[in-house]
Amino acid sequence: MWLAFGTSASAPADEDDPYAYIPLYDARCSAGSGSWNERSRVLVHLSFTRYSLRKKGLTPSELACLRVDGDSMLGLLDDGDTVMIDQRRNTLEGEGVYVVMLDDHLYAKRLQRQFDGSVLIISHNKEYKELTVPRDRLAELQIIGRVVWAGGWMV
Repeated sequence: MWLAFGTSASAPADEDDPYAYIPLYDARCSAGSGSWNERSRVLVHLSFTRYSLRKKGLTPSELACLRVDGDSMLGLLDDGDTVMIDQRRNTLEGEGVYVVMLDDHLYAKRLQRQFDGSVLIISHNKEYKELTVPRDRLAELQIIGRVVWAGGWMV
C-alpha cells in the first residue's frame, strides 16, 4: 500500500475519531483440536467505539481479534465466532477465558489456577476432557491474551 499510494495498510489511529479499529487476523484460534497460522495477516479492522473500550480499561493498540474454530467451547463460543483479546493481559489473573498457545496451537479456553500451582484448561463443552498443565510445565503454556469480547451470529 505504501509503495502504491504512499499510505499504510493499517487502520487509522486518529485519536479524534470516535472509533478504534481493531485488527481481525486470519489465524483461527481453535476451540477443538487446534490450529495456528504463524504467518497470519489482517483480514479487516473491526470498529469499536473508543468510549466503550476506555470504559472497560482497554487500549486499542493492545487488542486483536481472532475467529474461533471448533466446538469445544460450544454454548459460550461457537464455531466461527469472533473474539477480541487483550494482549496486555497475558498472565493468569484468575479464572477466565484466554487465548493460549500450547504445542504451537492456539486455543480459546477457560483457565483456572489450582491450589498446587497447576493450571486447569477447561472446555465449555462437557464432551471434552479438562487438561491439567502441571506446575513444572507452566512455561510451555503461553497466554496470548484474555478474551474481553466475543461476537457471533444468532441465526
